[in-house]
Amino acid sequence: MGAVRCGERGSVAAELALALPAVMLALLLGAGALGAASRQVALQDATADAARLLGRGEDEGAAARAVTSAVPGAGMLTSSSGDLVCVSAQTDFEVGGLIRIGLQSSSCALAGGL
Repeated sequence: MGAVRCGERGSVAAELALALPAVMLALLLGAGALGAASRQVALQDATADAARLLGRGEDEGAAARAVTSAVPGAGMLTSSSGDLVCVSAQTDFEVGGLIRIGLQSSSCALAGGL
């Protein structure tokens, strides 16, 4: 019952050595996906805040500060159409320095609103 066959010796270590990189890659990608989702939510909130600021009559500098303070390194563009003022923002998110994901968001607010 306690006898170990010589051919099976070390097989668990070999299987672990093969499976460990796959497990680590899955954990890295999962953590990266959560980080990207968190950054996307922050970018969406920032564009909504910036659009509301512009809708209340604030200058573009205040709107840009709202975006860059929430998401450092994000770029911002503004546009207006009729009664709406819109803000678009984009940034890149890196997962482990290997994968780069482009994130973007846009939001509009009523111009002259309170």
